[in-house]
Amino acid sequence: MPVPSHSQEPSQTRLNGEQRQNLLDSLRFSQIDARQMTIKTAHAKTCRWLLKCKQYLNWLDATKVGEHHGFLWIKGKAGTGKSTLMKFASVNARKTMKDHIVISFFFNARGEDEEKSTRLLEHLPALQSVFSSLGLSSSGFSIDYQWNVESLKTLLERAIRALGSSSVVCLIDALDECEEEQVRDMVQFFEHIGDLAVSNSIRFQVCFSSRHYPHVTIGNGLELVLEGQEGHSQDITNYVETELKIGKNKIAQQVRAELQEKASGIFMWVVLVVGMLNKEFDDGQVHALRRKLKAIPGDLHKLFRDILTRDSHNKERLVLCIQWVLFAKQLLSPEQLHHALLLSIDSDAISECDPEETTKDDIKRFLLNSSKGLAKTTASKEPRVQFIHESVRDFLLKENGLGKIWPELGSNFQGQSHERLKQYCLSYIRIDVATPLKIPDDLPKASSQPAASLRKSATQTYPFLEYAVHNVLYHADAAEGGGISQADFLDSFSLPRWVKLDNLFEKHEVRRHTDSVSLLYMLAELNMANLIRVLGSVSRCMDVGAERYGCPLFAAAATSSEKALEVCSESIEVQQADSSAVGAVGEPQSQLNLTDKGAVNGL
Repeated sequence: MPVPSHSQEPSQTRLNGEQRQNLLDSLRFSQIDARQMTIKTAHAKTCRWLLKCKQYLNWLDATKVGEHHGFLWIKGKAGTGKSTLMKFASVNARKTMKDHIVISFFFNARGEDEEKSTRLLEHLPALQSVFSSLGLSSSGFSIDYQWNVESLKTLLERAIRALGSSSVVCLIDALDECEEEQVRDMVQFFEHIGDLAVSNSIRFQVCFSSRHYPHVTIGNGLELVLEGQEGHSQDITNYVETELKIGKNKIAQQVRAELQEKASGIFMWVVLVVGMLNKEFDDGQVHALRRKLKAIPGDLHKLFRDILTRDSHNKERLVLCIQWVLFAKQLLSPEQLHHALLLSIDSDAISECDPEETTKDDIKRFLLNSSKGLAKTTASKEPRVQFIHESVRDFLLKENGLGKIWPELGSNFQGQSHERLKQYCLSYIRIDVATPLKIPDDLPKASSQPAASLRKSATQTYPFLEYAVHNVLYHADAAEGGGISQADFLDSFSLPRWVKLDNLFEKHEVRRHTDSVSLLYMLAELNMANLIRVLGSVSRCMDVGAERYGCPLFAAAATSSEKALEVCSESIEVQQADSSAVGAVGEPQSQLNLTDKGAVNGL
């Protein structure tokens, strides 16, 4: 597809500076740096071997771009330290490649759907003019612009074309944390960008890191396999020598040697085991160090199982903690997870918990104990709780670790988990927050200072409330999708109370809802297709109310709620078919024609 030059842009598509900045802001997400900041900085004596590695040097060599098209792919098993190596490469590139634009992205399997990097456009503000080539009308511009994969691809491709003499280095970590189809699509796209750059004499280099699976063949590129790299093995030796603090006697040296041999190159295993052995040594169990090491499973997944089954202390809280980290719609803050778990201990624990008396260290210890050390807090501006490594999630879900450890939880663990999390959200919503927060019957305007003060007070006093309000329906929809009926839940759901709390947390007045909003409208806007089917009033999806988008069908279309839109469209088609049958015997036919779903999707 030819790319129009800026001189060819129709005047009606020109965007002003503020609109371009709004588009740039729309690409951001709150956890944009969370993954990279959470990855531990390389140990002082590790990772430096990369700078002398043949594949890495060839990738940097401008005279060899024609051979590899700027592609380098670092591969390794789970837990080998790929992310730490990529963070080291990113930091080093920024220090040494002053004449390059260095952009990096660290995938997170639990990240938000809209995760995308804007680094290229931020580093070269002149490239923000490519926004105008997307065909967006200045008059129809919306701050709610919804990005999709194709528009992001177009944006990046046109930004690359506009680079001129600038050079870009792009580092993308944990590519395997996408679905396989997405991995293949992204690799194919970057291959296209690499070919484009070579043919246009543009300097564009990309470095991926991932596990060995899925295997994706690329036409041009270099591959660096972490296992077997002498420098990687030396990194583990250096780490053990520095961090395993068990003395220097003969037993200590034997333990160090046996630990390195047992590690098989898995850095995450080494980090966990070093911590265990240090604790054993601090407890005075010097004589038992070798026996302890021998008893520790050499396989990372077996080690996770050993950690989880070592004792039954606080088992219920451990299971619930894992359910929250696994199945929450987005990563919870430490304060949110703390309150969510407190609710399981005692319903009065929430009112008794004084946020001014509970320190961050108190919460950190509570979560460490609740997760048995398998969850950690991200070192980002807005901290979130996640597993210490993605291999923990793999063990629990892909390897059915949950079923093996706790068979009593049943085979439908995911559906049951969403049902349980829904119940905790519902219980939290039912807490009387209006009285202590002094919430008025008529909320102040969303953008006003009083409204902002209310939101701040609510978040400080009831940290889990916003998540509970925004996601109780999400967990109900997921539970229904998992085969657990939500009919009784919908029958008893207090919509007015929920709407009041939802409006409380809304920062934009236009996005608030009226007291008369229907549950069908809300489910359509939120894309809760499973619950819409259960609700049974889908035939009313064209009923126009006083809400922002009028009727449920249009709400689904306007918010790109594709599954909800499909359910509503199917209902309309059934009504049309019934109407046509009646019309055949002389009755009036419906004048509504929605057989062209593209028309609906284009609303």
